[in-house]
Amino acid sequence: MNGGLIGMIAIYAVIIGLVYLFLLRPNSKKKKEEAAMRNNLEIGDEVTTIGGIVGRVVAIKDEEDALIIETGSDRVKMKFRKWCISSVDTVKEQPAAATEKKGLFGFGKKKKEENTEN
Repeated sequence: MNGGLIGMIAIYAVIIGLVYLFLLRPNSKKKKEEAAMRNNLEIGDEVTTIGGIVGRVVAIKDEEDALIIETGSDRVKMKFRKWCISSVDTVKEQPAAATEKKGLFGFGKKKKEENTEN
């Protein structure tokens, strides 16, 4: 009886560990990346809201956790909360280390070195 109980607990521990690895961890990582993206907004960035409105950031109000975007050729200005921003469409230069792709289990992929001998 004791061995069956320990086996049952081990199975539940493995299931809980798999749920964490495949569901909870990637979701929390994505939320952190989105929060960093919203906190790094700058005036002049092209953004898209969760409602599909595309515009350019003209003011950032940190005390209200809001920003003002300007849309269209008629320059309509609208105020949005930062959580409404879905994506930043402005292409910014990233450091080379930050853009390096990672392989399976988070380890960096080895780059293939080409022989440049003539």
